[in-house]
Amino acid sequence: MFFFRLLSRLPLWVLYLFSDFIYLIARFVISYRKKVIDQNLKFAFPEKTDAERKKIRNSFYRNFTDSFFAETIKMLTISEEELRQRFHVVNQELIDQEVFQGKTAIMMAGHVFNWEMAILGVALNTQVEAETVYLKLNNPFFNQLMFGIRTHFGGVMTEVKDFRKSMITLRSRPRILHLAADQRPTGKDKYQREFLNRPANFYEGGEMFAKKMGLPVFFGTITKLKRGHYRFEYEKMASPPYDDAAPHSVTDEFCRRLENNIRNQPDLYLWSHKRWKL
Repeated sequence: MFFFRLLSRLPLWVLYLFSDFIYLIARFVISYRKKVIDQNLKFAFPEKTDAERKKIRNSFYRNFTDSFFAETIKMLTISEEELRQRFHVVNQELIDQEVFQGKTAIMMAGHVFNWEMAILGVALNTQVEAETVYLKLNNPFFNQLMFGIRTHFGGVMTEVKDFRKSMITLRSRPRILHLAADQRPTGKDKYQREFLNRPANFYEGGEMFAKKMGLPVFFGTITKLKRGHYRFEYEKMASPPYDDAAPHSVTDEFCRRLENNIRNQPDLYLWSHKRWKL
């Protein structure tokens, strides 16, 4: 951990030099998950030419290495001032207001770079408690490292397996509940729909909590402005009462908005993930 803290103290432009080197290895030497990326892009953007999809793939490699080997490491020790300069949050007051009125507000987002910076950006900018539900990493050291990064500005992290116990406090302890809602489900609790031109499975925990407990739901759109600078915007996408809402209405609206986010900047999505494996 000491090594990563020392590394994190370096200016981000220095960490980007490491990222540049790893980018060259990932793209030209090992072709990291190239077949998976190319297949995902071909289904998602059949209207694009091979050259256009190749350009997206190569830009993805750049964003991937920048995110994991520079920006996320920097998040371990980044100052409040620098994070505010690099990560601009829009409409934070809209979701905070719901919590001030005594309601837990669900925020759903996808794996759009740099989602790790978004966890810190939300925790830093909000005036209320922010809880993020996460999947524990298999490697104990890296799980501890990521936990330290994600809680740098006081955000609350709750492992998926413990969340059902935590949900009973959603009414008694209002807060922002941050869900990465495009995770691929591994159990039986899933909903299948078309996503980027292919069938995909989704968790519906966010929809279940919202409708069962009458909670508002927000979507978080991530936009990359330039290297190391992002914009995160809250938009309300569902609110109670849900008496006349169609089944899967919240999840379907989340998928629609996430697709728009991806199509606007396709190189920011995690194409190396086997998202469509059924």
